[in-house]
Amino acid sequence: MKPVIVVHGGAGRIFKEREEGSRAGVVRAALRGYGVLKQGGSALDAVEEAVRSMEDDPHFNAGCGSVLNEKGEVEMDAIIMDGKNLDSGAVSAVKCIANPIKLARLVMEKTKHMLLTDHGAHLFAQAMGIPETPGEKLITERSRDRWKKNLEPDSNPEEFQKDLGTVGAVAVDHEGNVACATSTGGLSNKLIGRVGDTACIGSGGYADNRSGATSTTGHGESIMKVVLARLILYHMEQGMSPEMAADTALDYMKMRVGGLGGVIVVNSSGEWAARFSTKQMSWATVKDDLLHYGIYAGERHTKSVDEALTSESEGF
Repeated sequence: MKPVIVVHGGAGRIFKEREEGSRAGVVRAALRGYGVLKQGGSALDAVEEAVRSMEDDPHFNAGCGSVLNEKGEVEMDAIIMDGKNLDSGAVSAVKCIANPIKLARLVMEKTKHMLLTDHGAHLFAQAMGIPETPGEKLITERSRDRWKKNLEPDSNPEEFQKDLGTVGAVAVDHEGNVACATSTGGLSNKLIGRVGDTACIGSGGYADNRSGATSTTGHGESIMKVVLARLILYHMEQGMSPEMAADTALDYMKMRVGGLGGVIVVNSSGEWAARFSTKQMSWATVKDDLLHYGIYAGERHTKSVDEALTSESEGF
């Protein structure tokens, strides 16, 4: 089985000043994840590595760069899932952690549970020896400016929600196992304790070797209403290609609840798709040592992995 990885950096409206950084960030994440796969690593390791790369990148709404809640604090959600045995781990409303995806994987592997939240997740992180990152270190100037603008009486937080940047990855490895991972800072100026689709199995992501893996992005409450990730895999189980399954599910979400979003999908044969109903979504994929990436509908750049790695070392 030839390995494949697909990543996204969030669906919505990507403001001009963030386009270049978003492109570079998803390319870097895809190359890192593919590097794991090429060395014989698991799909699980690859998606975690790709998502960690984007959590560390301030261009995205995950880890460092997360948006702020109503009190001006970072609260993050993440999920990871293993398609081999349907094991999954997730965390929600976590603070002061640089890489929530790492904690989500520890929940999956070190507990009998699937989802830990807020204070409980914090205690678990301490028990696992995860270093605490001061909340201020996760806050970027962009996130703080947006939070302040949303506090103004005539502000329109909905307008800023379109420039989100949730991150995710899906992969299939040499052994044919699939996995997904998704991480986010959620909605700008959200209520304290709000948890969106990302941490919810079947909404923010799903992986099953019998069909494939998917990671979602977009309006969380809409995604939860239609259980978007599982819906896509259901369509694939009925014989649809990843692209058709993604489009069908996104169309249904838009028609049924008026929600917009984006998805990345890979099936157990290595076919992939990156589809979105929003204006933009940053995405990148590597298959057969070829990198493909884009942001706008119809945009698709292609490079060899060697050329991309050279560009990466030279600053993209």
